[in-house]
Amino acid sequence: MRNLVMYELMSLDGVAEEPGDWMFDVDDDVFANLGRVIAAQDDVLLGRGTYDYWSGYWPTSDVQPFADFINTTTKHVVTSGAPEEPWESSVVVQEPLVDYVRALKERQGGDIGVHGSLTLAASLLEADLVDVLELVVVPTLAGAGRRLFGDRSEPGRLRLESVAGSPTGAVFLRYARG
Repeated sequence: MRNLVMYELMSLDGVAEEPGDWMFDVDDDVFANLGRVIAAQDDVLLGRGTYDYWSGYWPTSDVQPFADFINTTTKHVVTSGAPEEPWESSVVVQEPLVDYVRALKERQGGDIGVHGSLTLAASLLEADLVDVLELVVVPTLAGAGRRLFGDRSEPGRLRLESVAGSPTGAVFLRYARG
């Protein structure tokens, strides 16, 4: 079975929304960590808001390693309607999320990534479908903004698999379902 791997950028106070507003220092280690995570992924789940936001930026971006990855990887877009902006290799999810993700995990392939998409991420965490959390926590207090972890109906246990740091103070945390 394939792993669903959630990759999120977070401030020290837990904000994950709009990292461009509060993630000031990005060093080579941050890009190398991202490259390691996406190298194992060949499908991505995106929420509609993230899809709409990214489809106007990434198709013409040269920011690597993510631009080549996101533009060529199959993007499964969780939405109630068809996106207005076409983006190569995109598929609209038309069945219930939990059923779709379970079926996707059963297919042959590498990891399934979730990047950004906080509402979708919360739904996947609540449904206990996330196998691995790849968190990049940066030494910034964002103050305001949506957080990745909200209320849960039941506690969830995770197991720390690795931790590393970067010269600018980012911490790379890898957790697996406990």
